[in-house]
Amino acid sequence: MSGRIGAIWGILGLSLLFGSALYRLYPYAQELCGMDFGWIHWLALAASLVFMGYAEGYKGFHLKFSPRVAARALYLKQNPTFFRILFAPLFCMGFFHATRKRKMVSYCLTLMIVGLIVWVRTLTQPWRGIVDAGVVLGLGWGLISVWIFAIQAFFGKGFNVSPETPDA
Repeated sequence: MSGRIGAIWGILGLSLLFGSALYRLYPYAQELCGMDFGWIHWLALAASLVFMGYAEGYKGFHLKFSPRVAARALYLKQNPTFFRILFAPLFCMGFFHATRKRKMVSYCLTLMIVGLIVWVRTLTQPWRGIVDAGVVLGLGWGLISVWIFAIQAFFGKGFNVSPETPDA
């Protein structure tokens, strides 16, 4: 029972984190609707949506992050400890009880994302909205992808993704 609670908390906590980011970024992207754009803005918006949809949404989330999150939630369900359950969202993201490579990638990627967030906050509109529109697309795709893989992991048959734990 505790493993099931931990797995649910892992997916729910991650969903809250992504949902919070989407909630905060969406208004900047929505502001674009009332602006007059030149051709360079339209080109930049198209590039942002295509790049972030593909690189972040599909390649980053759908092919890598989301299946691993679901696999780690499933691992947590089967191997609960108090610490893993308490910090289940961080466990599912690979910040601890992970292979050395997984932890390095998780920490480095997080630092890079924080750096990009700090940089994007310095941009003025419409450029910030253009970047944020791409992020909203990629992050929204990522959130839906996490839910799809979590459903597959817990209710489907043959879910075979490595949780990248030291003992797996």
